[in-house]
Order: sequence, then structure tokens, then C-alpha cells
Amino acid sequence: MDTIDLVLFAKAIADETRQEIMRLLCCNWLNVTELAERLEGRVKQPTISHHLRLLEEAGLVHSRRDGRQHYYTLNQDRMTVCCGQLMLNFAPNHQLSIDQTD
Repeated sequence: MDTIDLVLFAKAIADETRQEIMRLLCCNWLNVTELAERLEGRVKQPTISHHLRLLEEAGLVHSRRDGRQHYYTLNQDRMTVCCGQLMLNFAPNHQLSIDQTD
């Protein structure tokens, strides 16, 4: 796996629109038109393409071409690795625990 750029990762996930796009792409392959429809017109296609480019640069989405369309999906492995690196760098002594009594 390549070197993790935590600043690039943090910048990529800092935007609310990109977070919404990532949620939509989790376990789905969608193109820009489909994303625009699911975002109910709140974000225009050129803006979605811009966000996807930033997510791609951070390695947070996979893309594939099908004819003239590009489809995207969330790179869940990369998300997991980046989040793990954040934990190691900023909370190395923190142990995750799940309290089943809540």
C-alpha cells in the first residue's frame, strides 16, 4: 500500500458534500448523473465531478469506465487504513471498546 497522506485524507473528508457523496458511493457504483439525482439537484454535475476528483486524488474512490460513463464507488479499504492511521498518530494509547450495556 502506498504512503498515507493524512492531510490530503483529512481535507478530502472535511467537506459535507464530499461526505454525502461518500455515503452514496458506499457499496454502490454510481455515475455523476446518478449522484446528481440522489443529491436531488442540490449539487450540479460539474461540482460533483470536482468533488470526485478530490476524492480520487486522496484514493478514497475507485472509478471504472463503461462506454462514455465513469462510475465511482467508495474505496472502503482506503477509508479503513486512513482512519486507522489517524488513530495511531493522534490517539495511540486509546483502546476502542464497545459497551453493550447502553
